[in-house]
Amino acid sequence: MLTCYLRYVIDPYKLAEFEHYGKLWIPLVEQFGGQHHGYFLPSEGANNIALAMFTFPSLAAYEVYRAESLQDPACQAAFRYAEETRCILSYERSFFRPVFA
Repeated sequence: MLTCYLRYVIDPYKLAEFEHYGKLWIPLVEQFGGQHHGYFLPSEGANNIALAMFTFPSLAAYEVYRAESLQDPACQAAFRYAEETRCILSYERSFFRPVFA
């Protein structure tokens, strides 16, 4: 199991656009076999940081998602939406594995 953690620096004046972007991606990740844990938008504190997390069964499954999403029309449209609205200023991607008791 592999969880992808995304930390976004967003334009705080385009929060509605970023929220729409997140709502586009949740079903897309799930369509490719991932489990999306949601997007987390600013509430208190920094107004320009947002997070997202989703899990795939393995690194290999994640890599298939990454390759196939680049060819998928709905994913391409979501990428274009972010570029056109410029709601995302930058992002960092990290991967984690869970530890259970």
